[in-house]
Amino acid sequence: MSGHRAVFVPVALLAALIAVLGGLAVSGLGMTAAASVGAHLAGTAGCGKAPTLASGTHTIQSSGQNRNYILRIPTNYDNNHPYRLIFGFHWVGGTANDVDSGGTDGYNWSYYGLRRLADNAGNTTIFVAPQGNNNGWANPGGQDITFVDDMIRQLEAGLCIDTTQLFSTGFSYGGAMTYALACARATVFRAVAVYSGANLSGCNGGTQPIAYMGLHGLRDNVLPISNGRALRDTFVRANGCTPQNPPEPAQGSLTHIVTTYSGCKAGYPVVWAAFDGAGHDPGPIDGCTCDGWHTWTSGEVWKFFTQFDSSTPPPPTSTTPPPSGACTASYRTVNSWQGGFQGEVTVTAGSAAVNGWTVRWTLDGQTITQVWNGTLTATGSSVSISNASYNGSLPAAGSTTFGFLANGTPPTSAPSCTSP
Repeated sequence: MSGHRAVFVPVALLAALIAVLGGLAVSGLGMTAAASVGAHLAGTAGCGKAPTLASGTHTIQSSGQNRNYILRIPTNYDNNHPYRLIFGFHWVGGTANDVDSGGTDGYNWSYYGLRRLADNAGNTTIFVAPQGNNNGWANPGGQDITFVDDMIRQLEAGLCIDTTQLFSTGFSYGGAMTYALACARATVFRAVAVYSGANLSGCNGGTQPIAYMGLHGLRDNVLPISNGRALRDTFVRANGCTPQNPPEPAQGSLTHIVTTYSGCKAGYPVVWAAFDGAGHDPGPIDGCTCDGWHTWTSGEVWKFFTQFDSSTPPPPTSTTPPPSGACTASYRTVNSWQGGFQGEVTVTAGSAAVNGWTVRWTLDGQTITQVWNGTLTATGSSVSISNASYNGSLPAAGSTTFGFLANGTPPTSAPSCTSP
C-alpha cells in the first residue's frame, strides 16, 4: 500500500536500532509487577459515570516525563457498557497519528484496519495509539511498560472498560513493544498480535501464558522471519502448546497460511500467519507483492481478538473437543463488491491428524476465478478444492486456510471436508 510505505521503517534505520538495542533487549529491565495496574474486575471505576476522557490527544505524566497518546472512543459510547480496549503501537519513525488516522489509506487502515471492523461490529471497542519517545519503543528500564500501566490506570478511571478484554497489536518496532507487553503483562492483556516483530523492546518474563498471534513475511529483509518465529516460540512454550514447524507458503506462491497450534492451555491459543509477497509489511495482499487495506491480516487479527468472551478466568477455548470426523470446513466472506467477492475457508482437522484434505461445495450460480493455498476442480455447480503440496498435513485440531475470488454473490450453502 503506497500510503503505508511512506511511513514505514527504513531498512538501514531499523538495522542500526537492532545493533544498538540488542544488548538492551536481553538485559534486566526492572519492571514493576503487573498487579500495580489495579484489581481486575469486569467493569472499571469509570462505569456508570460521565466519561472524563474524550477522543483526541491526551498527555499523561509517566516516569517523570510528559507522554502522549491518542484515544478513539465510539460515537455511541454508553457508560454502562464495559468496552473492549485495543492498543495500537506504531513502527520506528512512525507516530501515534499514523496509527490512528490510517495514513494515506485513511479510516480503512486506522489501527491496522481494526477500527473499521470494530465499527462494523457495533462500536464495541475503544482504541488507543500511544506515542513512543523518539518515535520508537526502546523501553529503557521498562519505561514504556510503565507508560502503558499509567495509561490503563487513567483509562479505567475515566471510562467503562472491560478489564478482561485488553488487547495489543503493533507493526515492526510496535510489534516488539507488543511482544514486551505479552512477556511482562500477560495477566493484564487477554491477547496480542505481533506484525513482523523482533525482540527489540525486551522480554521481562515470557513464562506466563497469553493468547498470541504472530504474522510475518517470508521476504522480510528488515526483520527476517526467523525473528517472528522466535517470538512465537516463546509463547508456544509458555502456553504449553505442542511444538511443531507450522506450514508456510512456498517462495513465489504469493499466498498466506494461518496455523493454529494444538495442545495449548485452555484459553491460550497460539496462531502463526506466514505470507509470501510483500516483505516487511502489515498489509500484504495475496496474489501480488503489493499491499493495501484490502489485506487479509486485519480480518485474521480481528477474528483472533474477538473469539474471547468477557470472562475471568479466560474462556476454555482449548478444552472444546476437536470436531468429529476427519476434518471440517468453515466459510467466511472476506470482501464483496458489485458482481464479485473474496472468500476464505478454514479447514480444521478432527481428533486425529490428517494427511491431505478436500473441500467440496455445491454453489448456486457463483464462478470461482482464482484460488490460493489449494487446487480447484470444478464440474458445473460442484467444486472441490484440495490441499496444496505444503498445507495438506494437519495435526489433530490443527487448521489451515485457503482463499478464492469469485463472480456473483457470496454463497449461502456450506462446504464439507473429507480426508483420504
